[in-house]
Order: sequence, then structure tokens, then C-alpha cells
Amino acid sequence: MTATDPDSLNIDAEREARRARLFTRINAADKWFQVLGLAWITPILKAAAGDNPKAQMKDIWTLLGVPVLSIAAFLMLWATLAPQVQTSLGAIPGPAQVWTEAVNLHDDAVAKAEKKAAHEERVAKRNERLIAQGKADKVKDIPFTGAPSYYQQIWTSIKTVFFGFLIASVVAIPLGILAGLSASANAAINPLVQIFKPVSPLAWLPIVTMIVSATYANDGFFAKSFLVSAITVTLCSLWPTLINTALGVASIDKDLVSVSKVLKMNTWTKITKLVLPSALPLIFTGLRLSLGVGWMVLIAAEMLAQNPGLGKFVWDEFQNGSSQSLAKIIVAVLTIGIIGFLLDRVMYALQSLFTFSNNR
Repeated sequence: MTATDPDSLNIDAEREARRARLFTRINAADKWFQVLGLAWITPILKAAAGDNPKAQMKDIWTLLGVPVLSIAAFLMLWATLAPQVQTSLGAIPGPAQVWTEAVNLHDDAVAKAEKKAAHEERVAKRNERLIAQGKADKVKDIPFTGAPSYYQQIWTSIKTVFFGFLIASVVAIPLGILAGLSASANAAINPLVQIFKPVSPLAWLPIVTMIVSATYANDGFFAKSFLVSAITVTLCSLWPTLINTALGVASIDKDLVSVSKVLKMNTWTKITKLVLPSALPLIFTGLRLSLGVGWMVLIAAEMLAQNPGLGKFVWDEFQNGSSQSLAKIIVAVLTIGIIGFLLDRVMYALQSLFTFSNNR
């Protein structure tokens, strides 16, 4: 019979405690890895920590290996087939040509940013000199008139879609709550939803353009082109949020409704304490759908109305007809897809913060 070393037991216990704390942190971080689309990091961390490497390697293969192979196969297929398709502008560009144009667009954006900074510096020095000479009345802000860079057009589209999406949410969520709580309100709202939900943004755009042009002053806070695109986004993207909000509110557990009656909750308390917490998962589902619809609608509206943004960039390159135009259009297509994915991740992150449902 051998004696047990107390120091050895304490060391082993401390090691197990550290290991348990490490896995607790990894499991806590896993929620955010999933939100960011980086779920494959979790099995890598667990394998590094010594948690059944064989099982973790299977998860790494499923979450990381298969998607990487799929993307590689797509790029190889693209590179092989693209040169065989001839257009009026030449062969369809492959991944290498598209990457080259993406780098060129980045370099062009950097050069334009430097020109803008130099212009602003010259204007500032001019104004300082006039003030020093006692000619403050001649001081003025001279705007930079250069063409917007690719990044500026991306930012314009993102601002526009969020503005339109915000207006849509402010309209759709209260209407959805009203429709979910009242059968009469639902009967009144539902026909309008069914009529206007299928309407294309291309049909809304001329109407919105004429109304904004007739009612909005040129010297307003927002540019007319911005408002036209944003309102078109609003009209096309509010329906998923409205429908899902109404469904979520109408699906509240009847026992909870009975409790609210027993407690004699007023309408505001009932909505804030009972209705919204119960309906939030479906409301966020509607918001995610609306944001995706709004992003697609915006690109079409910018192309048709020639409003600043990614849609106009695509149309301008199509009209340009240079040998690099196709590659630039494909860069824009990939950019639109990546931004759409990131916008959905943003809404998923907000949903994870404010809801506790796994049905996402």
C-alpha cells in the first residue's frame, strides 16, 4: 500500500480547475463565434485544450474543411470556365483578374482620399490667410468635386439601406403589434399587405421619385436621391417585419394573456412586459428578412434611378464598356453579397443580445 502525496493531489485539483475554467470560457465564447460565422474556432480551441481531439477534428472538418474545399472548388470551376465564355467586352474575367481590379479599386480609393485631404488642407490654409488679412467675409467652404471612390459608394448604400430599414421598422412593428392583438385590425391591415407585398421596387420607384421631387425642397437636409432610394427600400422591406410581428404577437401563450387580465394590466404594460418579450424572436426574424430584402431592393433602385451607391457603380461600369468593366462588376457583386451577409450577422448579434430563443 502506497501513501498518497497531498501536494500531488493539490496540483492535480488545480490543473482540473484551470481546465474547467478554460472550457467554460470557450463555451461562453462559442455563442459569439456562431454569431460572427466563426463557429469552427470553437473545436480548434477545444482540441488545443485537449478535449477529445479526434471528435474535435471531425467538427473542424465539417465546419471549416468542407466550406474551404467548396470555395476552392468554386474558384477552380470559375477559373476554368470563365475564359471559355466570350462577350462583347471579351472573355468573362476569372478570379485573378477580379482580384486585380479589386486591388485597383482600393488603390483608386486611397488616391482619391489623399486628393480630398489635400483639397481640404488648401481650403483651410486659404481661409486662415483671409482671416489673417481681415477678409473674413470672403471665407467659404469649397467642397471637393472629385468623383466618389468605391468605398464612398459602399458607405452611401449602407447609410441608405439602414435609413430605409429604420423607417420600415418604425412603421411595421407597431402595425404588427396592433394586428396581432386585434382581430379587427388584422382584418383591416391584411388586405393591404397582400396587395402591396408583391409590388416590385421598379414599380414603386417612379411614384416615389415624382412625390419626392414635388414635395421636397432642393436645399433640404437630405439629398433627393437619398430619400428616393431610402423610401423605396422602406416600401418594399416593411412587409416581412409586419407579418412576423403580427404572427409573433398572435402566438403568445393564452395562459400569459389570462394572467395579464387577472393582474388587470393596462395596454402599455401588457405590450412592454408581456407581448414584446414573447414575440421578440419572430420580430427579429422579420427584421432580418426585411434588411435582406431592403439591401436587394436598394441595389435595383440605385441602378434604375442612377442614385449614388453600389447600384449606380454597377450600371456605370456596364455602360462604360471597357475591358475592365466586367471584372469591376463582379467585384461589386461579391461586395454586395459579403455586405448582405454582414448585415444579417449584425441583426443576428442583436437578436442574440435581446432574445433567449434558439429558434433563429
